[in-house]
Amino acid sequence: MPLIDLPLSELESYQGRNPRPDDFDDFWDSALAEMRAVDPEIELKPHALNQSIADCFELRFTGVGGARIFAKLLRPKKIQEPAPAILGFHGYSMHSGDWSDKLNYVANGAVVAFLDCRGQGGQSEDVGGVVGTTLNGHIIRGLNDRPERMLYRQIYLDCAQLAGIVMAMPEVDATRVGATGGSQGGGLTLACAALEPRIARAAPAYPFLTDFLRVWEMDLAANAYAELRNFFRNHDPRHERKDQIFRQLGYIDIQYLAPRIQAEVMMATGLMDTITPPSTQFAAFNKITSPKRTVIYPDYGHEGLPGFNDLVFEFLGGL
Repeated sequence: MPLIDLPLSELESYQGRNPRPDDFDDFWDSALAEMRAVDPEIELKPHALNQSIADCFELRFTGVGGARIFAKLLRPKKIQEPAPAILGFHGYSMHSGDWSDKLNYVANGAVVAFLDCRGQGGQSEDVGGVVGTTLNGHIIRGLNDRPERMLYRQIYLDCAQLAGIVMAMPEVDATRVGATGGSQGGGLTLACAALEPRIARAAPAYPFLTDFLRVWEMDLAANAYAELRNFFRNHDPRHERKDQIFRQLGYIDIQYLAPRIQAEVMMATGLMDTITPPSTQFAAFNKITSPKRTVIYPDYGHEGLPGFNDLVFEFLGGL
């Protein structure tokens, strides 16, 4: 079989290339403290959908920095006792999708909440305000500013905050909450499980936002990672700041959040993925110490993976 990355036997022990900041844990502990100090000012507005099984709501809350964050919330019309909940996260630049494509989980008895990421294709607010470029992507948003101003720090916190809001709902059993998503959504699934360790199960597909230096060294800073190349061309054309830049990216590198995860994890990887290379995915997966397994698609890349949605439905349906 052709390879675009390491053989599977080497992927299973690969530990990543991107540098880890020395104060990484303090950085995220401080970020979580900031998040918990925010008054979320939760708003639930009923949303009309012609169906018979769910009550639908537009959920809004205030995240770090004062941004108003949007999520779709659906819950079964008849809940006799606290139910499990499923959190969903979307791909880069996209949004939380249609209401109707979440009804399978509601029909299975779960409360469902799908987030719109700040400043992407949905309704969540990006309050901006960073020093430096905001051109061509969110990975580099705040990269010329303090690490605390990087946009993905705030997006990761939005995911954890949403989880906490859902877990606090009286109709939700906080011990039976799962998360899922693909690409950016896969990375956010892992970030959410790391920053809200009560998450019980996590099902990411080909997670984005991990091992940035490996992407660079593989000459795959294109497509979803193209903004890294543009950033160097525009802001560090002689690579005089290369080490500092990748170290700062380390603050939002999912692989270094992964050891915080306590959830059971099922991750899907296509071994022909040139968008989020398999080694970058395994850099995060190999640092997870909780129960975990991979679902491998040898001939697939960054695309729909046949049967994986059904596996996720069964995995999260077992909460």
